Amino acid sequence: MSVRGHFVAFFKCTVLLFLRMLILVPTGIPVSSQGDSQSDSTVMDNITVRQGETVFLRCAQGDVVTHTAWLNRSSILYAGEDKWSVDQRVSLVTLNQEEFTIKIDNVDMTDEGQYVCAVQTSSQPRTTTVHVLVQVPPKIINLSRDIIVNEGANVTLMCQASGKPEPSISWKLISSSGDLASDDEYLEIPSITRQRAGTYECTAVNDIDTDVQTVDITVNYAPTVSEGRDVGVTLGQRGVLECEADAVPEADFEWYKDDRRIFSGLDGVEILSTGSLSKLTFFNVSDGDYGNYTCIAINSIGSSNTSFLLFVVVEPTSSTLLQGPRAVQDGSGGATGIHTHSWLLLIVFLPLLLRF
Repeated sequence: MSVRGHFVAFFKCTVLLFLRMLILVPTGIPVSSQGDSQSDSTVMDNITVRQGETVFLRCAQGDVVTHTAWLNRSSILYAGEDKWSVDQRVSLVTLNQEEFTIKIDNVDMTDEGQYVCAVQTSSQPRTTTVHVLVQVPPKIINLSRDIIVNEGANVTLMCQASGKPEPSISWKLISSSGDLASDDEYLEIPSITRQRAGTYECTAVNDIDTDVQTVDITVNYAPTVSEGRDVGVTLGQRGVLECEADAVPEADFEWYKDDRRIFSGLDGVEILSTGSLSKLTFFNVSDGDYGNYTCIAINSIGSSNTSFLLFVVVEPTSSTLLQGPRAVQDGSGGATGIHTHSWLLLIVFLPLLLRF
């Protein structure tokens, strides 16, 4: 260090010692009224400021001021017009016979604490003390990640936040009726069901602001297949069997006729599965297509199945239409009608034949 550097350091230490002696403040001890005639101490009301704002520290001068300074704890910020603080956020606003004001921009939690304005007048030393309180908006700093669990598992969500005043924390399920809620950092969900899946919202609130973040819970469960609906199709026409399954993760589908698995593109059929729905399509139904079918829905949790019947529907012909709704729709319908008429004629004419 140069001679000039040693001199500056010595000078600052001397001034600091002088100011401490001037205001009768031991290092690190908050200023309070001494209650004697040698000094005049005033305690101002606390100044409350929000994080990021600017705070102004004002100190009245008066009389003939020989020395004046602003101190933060035991550090000198300004001694008259000379800036001692290396913090660029601290600056001088006003210095005259009536007022000595400095400001601190972009206030942070580290700026909270006691500030002292020390004034040496022609008559006696005087100190003014003010306490700066910094309010900080809530910020969620520790939050559970999105999770995937199987139905029936126990789930615990955590949400922690910082802020001043200390924020209150609450949980709620926002993707349902909202009947699941908690006013605590932790949300316990025992034996979770598929109805409890969705987006959970953590809210941290204090007098300054609100912070909100969300967690998604995915609940896996085995497929549940809707009951199969039997389908009637005329020979040679197009027929479709539909199988729907509710499952997470989405189910894969398999189709069977009796015990034989069916594959798309073979034997004139197509299998198209999209999301929760699978369709088995027959483009030209043949006699061999009629019968019992089984749809199986499978995922990593389990499986479920349902059965269908593809049955024949006979198209009405012109002769059956003329016979009316009681006509029998099969190949022996005409012979049955002839035999019926023959018996009726025999019954009518039999008594007449017996008379002869």
